[in-house]
Amino acid sequence: MEETFDHVVYSKNVVEFVTVAKEYCTFVESAIQYSRTDFLAVAGRILPLLYLKAVVLPKVESVLDEPLEKTVDEMLYAQVKEGVEVKMGRFNDYLEVFTPDMKYSETPVIAFVAEDMADIYQDVKDFIASYRIGVTEIMNDALSELVNNFELFWGQRLVNTLRAIHAVQYSGEDLEEEEGEQNQQTSRSTDNWFISRFQNEWQDENEDF
Repeated sequence: MEETFDHVVYSKNVVEFVTVAKEYCTFVESAIQYSRTDFLAVAGRILPLLYLKAVVLPKVESVLDEPLEKTVDEMLYAQVKEGVEVKMGRFNDYLEVFTPDMKYSETPVIAFVAEDMADIYQDVKDFIASYRIGVTEIMNDALSELVNNFELFWGQRLVNTLRAIHAVQYSGEDLEEEEGEQNQQTSRSTDNWFISRFQNEWQDENEDF
């Protein structure tokens, strides 16, 4: 494939998605640093923006024979999930209604905000990690994979999570972290987390995005 900035991977819609995607990843990587009220407020703004930018992404066909290298491993995924889980606390679970399992279940299907946000993070982070390499073929295939996964998987996760967060944010309940939750947060210092070092290195290398 010819290296050219006329390629769709450099288009306005893709570049704008990269910008919002990077903000989302930084946000969930730093979840534990927010108060619960602030976390919900930011999530309630960035999730619909991420969806808006994703839904206008162009569909492209993959061109490479080999699969793309993945950035988000099990440890990184678990650390992101744990950070959101600690921050959501007793508000982490919600009833899932948009799942095929509901057809066959006699009991409510429970989903979890932390798991959903980590799933979104995995696809989005893998995309921007490939995109920042700057090789058109890799960027193209990363975009192809991202859009396919959005349509089939993480797009639904996103709207489900937004519904759950909206319900908590405007429920009228006391959102303050209880003593047990505060102790749990304090005991999980992120100073030495691999994710903290990874995030700092990412920001240093990608100030242009």
